[in-house]
Amino acid sequence: MEKDLPQRKPTRLKNFDYNKIGAYFITICTENRRQILSRIEKTKFAFGEMVVDCTVGEGLAPPEYLVKLRPCGEVVKEQLLALESRYKNVTVEDYVIMPNHIHAIIFLHEEAGGASPSPTLIDVVSAFKSLTSRICKRCCGIEKIFQRSFYDHIIRDREDYEEHLRYIHENPMRWFYDELYTEE
Repeated sequence: MEKDLPQRKPTRLKNFDYNKIGAYFITICTENRRQILSRIEKTKFAFGEMVVDCTVGEGLAPPEYLVKLRPCGEVVKEQLLALESRYKNVTVEDYVIMPNHIHAIIFLHEEAGGASPSPTLIDVVSAFKSLTSRICKRCCGIEKIFQRSFYDHIIRDREDYEEHLRYIHENPMRWFYDELYTEE
């Protein structure tokens, strides 16, 4: 039984120059919100006042939720991190690969001494989606990975940056409360 997905509104801010240097919070959703990128696993379960840790292995205070990448999610991670070597003016500050979407903070920097124009945020995301889709089609047999377009938020100041960074870090724990969440 498919859930009705909300109708999308235009995602680009009118009259904004997406070639501007700065920080951007982006969200890219999978086509039809398919859960093909990762699984979110709970590592601690509460029974009354007792907490049981279900992780295996060693380490200090494991996170409460783990993101386990699926094959397409591995490709997404590889291509997202490759943006920094592909574009000299791009830094991927932080990201999370959820089952049916990606959140990332991307910085566009001024290119030193470049005669050619620097790529815009739209150029960078379009190339990422295109390359990722091509690789996932070849290795995973999935025709269409992403929805058309993407959501962006222009990060305005330090407080805004920290709020979006916190959102990325907390997103896995919110997954189980997402309206599109389903048990596998």
